[in-house]
Amino acid sequence: MESFYSISEVRNQIPSRRPYIEFLRVPAMSCGVYVLRAGEEDPQVPHNEDEIYCVVSGVARMKVGRENQPEQDRVVTPGHVIFVKAHEEHRFHEITQDLVLLVVFAPATT
Repeated sequence: MESFYSISEVRNQIPSRRPYIEFLRVPAMSCGVYVLRAGEEDPQVPHNEDEIYCVVSGVARMKVGRENQPEQDRVVTPGHVIFVKAHEEHRFHEITQDLVLLVVFAPATT
C-alpha cells in the first residue's frame, strides 16, 4: 500500500465514461478522485457512509439536504471542503469549470 499519492496521476487513471476512481481502501475509510465535466449532471445518490469532498479544481454549486434543516446550496471552488453525512441528499450542479474532487468515505464504501 502506498503512502503518497498524486491527484493528477490518479485522475489520469479514471476509465472513460466513469467519473470516479478509488485509490485507497482500508476498513476505516476509502478515498478516490471524482471528476465532473463542465455542464455535466452529477448522477450520484446518497451514500451509506459519511463523506468529505475537497475541491481540487473547478467551479460548481453544491446542494446538501440536511435532515430537519433547510437545504444548503453554495458555490464551491478550489480549497473548499464539504462534509456530507451518511444518507443525506447531495449533488453538484451548475458546473461551469471541470470539477476535480478528492473524496473520502468513512467507513470504506460498500
